[in-house]
Amino acid sequence: MVKKTDRKMERRRRHLRVRTKISGTAERPRLCVYRSNTNLYVQIIDDVAAKTLVSASTLDKEIKNKHANKEAAKEVGTLIAKKAKDLKIENVVFDRGGYIYHGVVKELAEAARQGGLKF
Repeated sequence: MVKKTDRKMERRRRHLRVRTKISGTAERPRLCVYRSNTNLYVQIIDDVAAKTLVSASTLDKEIKNKHANKEAAKEVGTLIAKKAKDLKIENVVFDRGGYIYHGVVKELAEAARQGGLKF
């Protein structure tokens, strides 16, 4: 019998494999992406101090599009870049969270780059 692959487990495994190689510091924090079926969440994390510096999601008041689609990803990307710029954060390490760099994740990354983040 052929077993069905558990997509969540595969994503978690990919994410853990990547997290062993990258880590956020105070000079270059980690831009972490989480994508659910309904929403999109982004955090800038300093892993050394174990602190979240900035966060943004589709649940924020500033975001007009309240779904996890490409338009909302652009808004969240520009919002996180703006919040990071206020804290004088320019360079980050991009952690796509085990997701494929395509669609929503790609739009978010490109919007964050256009907003002034470098990764």
